[in-house]
Amino acid sequence: MADLEELRTFTIAARLGSFARAARQLNLSPAMVGRRIQGLEERYGIKLIERTTRSQHLTERGREFLTRAEVVLDAAEALADCSEADNYSGRIRLTAPTMIGVTRLPPVLARFGADHPDVIFEVNLSNRRVDLVGEGFDLAIRVGELPSSGLITRRIGTYRFACCASPEFIRRNGELTHPAQLAQVRCVLNLNLMPRDRWPFIAADGEEITVTVGGGVEIDYDEAQRILALSGTGIVYLPLDLVSDDLSAGRLVSLFPDWRMPSMPIHSVQPSRALVPRRIRAFVEALAIEFRSS
Repeated sequence: MADLEELRTFTIAARLGSFARAARQLNLSPAMVGRRIQGLEERYGIKLIERTTRSQHLTERGREFLTRAEVVLDAAEALADCSEADNYSGRIRLTAPTMIGVTRLPPVLARFGADHPDVIFEVNLSNRRVDLVGEGFDLAIRVGELPSSGLITRRIGTYRFACCASPEFIRRNGELTHPAQLAQVRCVLNLNLMPRDRWPFIAADGEEITVTVGGGVEIDYDEAQRILALSGTGIVYLPLDLVSDDLSAGRLVSLFPDWRMPSMPIHSVQPSRALVPRRIRAFVEALAIEFRSS
């Protein structure tokens, strides 16, 4: 009978495509990863992974073995879920955009971690859309409409934007009354928006316009854009979460009060596995409660 740790090591190495990357995730040496997989191969008398000095890939038998190994690991996880107690434990590998990770995620991590101290969070903050299965993540938080896929998704909140500038910038450039005027003033472009130089607005009557903007700074880090706006460098189009305190304090001024910016959905995304550990289900529920109230 295969050892569960051997099976887990094999599945992670297969998903990540690298013994070294699997070793980093498991906090093992690459040699130990190799020994565990070799142990499986010897026990079952099959070659699971073909390795060269530059690459590795699953054999045909290895792909079949991976499918069955994941079923066994899911079943083992389900045994732990038989308890009715709410004492969750284990690791959650989570990836989220930097803006979400800075503003909305920390309170959920803090509260969930306080209630369930045996849960370990491994959090990757990146605006890159990671491969959940290939990189071994349990959960992702993603902003925007999602393409059709076999992943498990749930809408957990809404991502809103603000178009704003500092009082100093407005004094220098004059008060703006219509979004079309943005084409004539300096803006700080957000590289996380696609396309970066086209800012959409919706009027009270439903009219939609998109303004082509420009400026001397284009940057992909939201907090840096906020600081540039505070310094009077230009107008920004940023997540409302990031600038809400500045708007309340008057450090930034919201532009075009008769217009609104389109919002985007926030989703939780999980690999399409038959059984989802209770700790992950509970954490997604905690995310939904927090994000909908913010």
